[in-house]
Formats: sequence, structure tokens, C-alpha cells
Amino acid sequence: MKYINCQDAAKLLFEHRLNKLSINELPNNLIPTNEKDAYLIQEELKLLYLSLKDNISIGKKVGCTSIDGQKQLDIDEPFYGNLYSRFYGIDIDELSSKKFNKPFIEPEIALRVKDDIDISKAPYSIENINTLFDGFVCALEIVDFRFDKNLKEIGALNLIATNGASEYWIRNSEIFDLSSINFENHPVNITFDQKIVGQGNTNSVMGNPLNSALWLINKMAKKGETLLKGQFISTGTCTKAHELMPNSKISADFGEYGKVEFLYK
Repeated sequence: MKYINCQDAAKLLFEHRLNKLSINELPNNLIPTNEKDAYLIQEELKLLYLSLKDNISIGKKVGCTSIDGQKQLDIDEPFYGNLYSRFYGIDIDELSSKKFNKPFIEPEIALRVKDDIDISKAPYSIENINTLFDGFVCALEIVDFRFDKNLKEIGALNLIATNGASEYWIRNSEIFDLSSINFENHPVNITFDQKIVGQGNTNSVMGNPLNSALWLINKMAKKGETLLKGQFISTGTCTKAHELMPNSKISADFGEYGKVEFLYK
């Protein structure tokens, strides 16, 4: 069995993250070869993130929640990463391109955890939604890739290891009631400089963003992990990912639930 030094892999990825640098590939002895090792690297990376001043975990992101995305990476389920307060904004006005390498933007529905989740009661189902969550927000996730390769060449394991490729998370301030939206059919658009560049729907996220959140909770419960009151689950993109270009006004339009927008300088 190949031994992976997860701590060294995490340190290397963390240094590249802080310095906004990319790499072609990890050294051979640091490349994850299975899901377990990939998540172990992510956990080591999480410890390094949490060592930063004024940084706490604010929840999780779920990635690759569409069938097309999973086919592209040759996987049969999503993956997850962590959201952090140092890389997070509410109703921001602008964001500097100097913070990123090659970023893409994804509009997402995020659910807020109602109370600390009792994983002893897992698996949870759709009937448990109102006991698990007390509202949703509209959000944008910025994903960025440490590797100078296309997505298929990077592969799911490297994406998992690099925190699910999550770099920054933005949400609006208003918390909406779960019953106010039809999660199975709500359109979402992305505009750059007032021009629509992407059209999507909440049903692109595993048919319903609630399914994504349930998948995450049950996946974590099997590993003995939980989520805490007030944390968020960003459930996956409602459109295709769109590459950010400097000096653009970015907007995700969630219809009656408002827009999440900022100037990307």
C-alpha cells in the first residue's frame, strides 16, 4: 500500500494557497490515490487554515453536484470542502483579483443549520429538513485551482485535497424561509457587466439543493463528524462555472430572492 504523507501535502498546498501560486502536480509521494487519503489531506489543510488569525469554520461546501460534472471527473457522488470566515463576505461591494489564481464563480443556495446536528440519528431524509435547517441564503462560491491542468486531469482526489477547490464564499444578508421557494424549479442567472453569461436552475443541484445538504450530513455522519448551529452548507452550483475576469461587475440573480453581486477589480 502506498504511504501518503498527508501533513506534507497539506503544508505544500497551504503555502501555495497563501501565496496565490499554482503547481503542475504534487510530488509523487504526496499524491492522493484514494478518497480516504484525499480527505485526510483536506483535514490536515483545515488545521492549517484554522491556525490563521481570526479564522473559524463557518460550514461546508458541496461540489460536483450535477450529473455532467460527475461524469467529467469520472465519479458517482459529490465531494465537499470547508468554508472559512477569513475567506468570506456578506453583501460585499468589491473583491480584488490579486486574491486568486484562476478563479471561477458559481451561484449557489446555502442552508443554515438550525441546531447542532445529532449524527446518531442519521441517516436523515427529506422529512427531517425543517428540524435540520432554519432558512436559506443566496450565495456565490469562488473556486480556484492550484493545478495548471484542465479539470479532468486534476481529478476529483486532488480537488478534494485542495479543500474542494473552494477559495472564497459570498452570501447575501437576508435569511429566507425554506417554504418560500420551490427548490425543484427556481431559475438562477449569472451576468457579467449586465450581460447574461449563464442560465441555470436550482434543480441542477442533485435535482434539489436539499438533496445535496442531506448527502453531506449523512456522508459526514458516517465519519463521525457533525455540523453546528449557525453553520452553512453551500449546496452546489446552479449554473456552469464561469471564469472571472478583472474589472467586471459580477451578479448572480436569484429572482425574487435578490442578487449577490460585486465588482471584481
